[in-house]
Amino acid sequence: MPLLLLKDLPRYECLLESAREFPDLDPSAAEAYLHLLRAGDDAFGVSERNLDEHGISQGRFCVLMLLWRGTQPKAATLMGAESCSDGPRTPAELAEGANVTRATMTGLIDTLERDGFVKREPDPVDRRMMSVRLTAKAEKFIREFLPGHFRTTATLMSTLSESERKTLVRLLNKISLQAAAMLGGPSTVAATERPARAV
Repeated sequence: MPLLLLKDLPRYECLLESAREFPDLDPSAAEAYLHLLRAGDDAFGVSERNLDEHGISQGRFCVLMLLWRGTQPKAATLMGAESCSDGPRTPAELAEGANVTRATMTGLIDTLERDGFVKREPDPVDRRMMSVRLTAKAEKFIREFLPGHFRTTATLMSTLSESERKTLVRLLNKISLQAAAMLGGPSTVAATERPARAV
């Protein structure tokens, strides 16, 4: 479901007019907020279409990537992991990593297992728990899918220069920090910030 259920965004002049009736309305804040939601929806739509064309949902792809980065130390570092554990992950760890409930994760794992992408097996450390690991079919799918996925991402962001991308990341992190403060929860920004890459 889209974040913004509006076909057309209101013009700035309309926001100024509304602010006369509602003094708490900050026109520039409202304009930036609406554009943020619209851009998020549009970017998500590009990703969703790409995944649909390959017969996989966002949730299932997220699980595959969480499991894959645990088996690919170099890729894990590039994807933001401070360190990664080798091998399978428990459903609870996957739910935490995907920021979904355990029940939701169970459903995702069930469909991935049904389609031959993952396998549940007793945890090697604690036999009372189950671990989830990728199958050879999943590894093949990921290696075939990722190059096109990365090209799609690069094409979407190609409208911005390297400097503009760094500015965008910095600004989005500021919004994420403010949202976390307003929600009273921990921020995820610190875990995703990376030093600027030398060009």
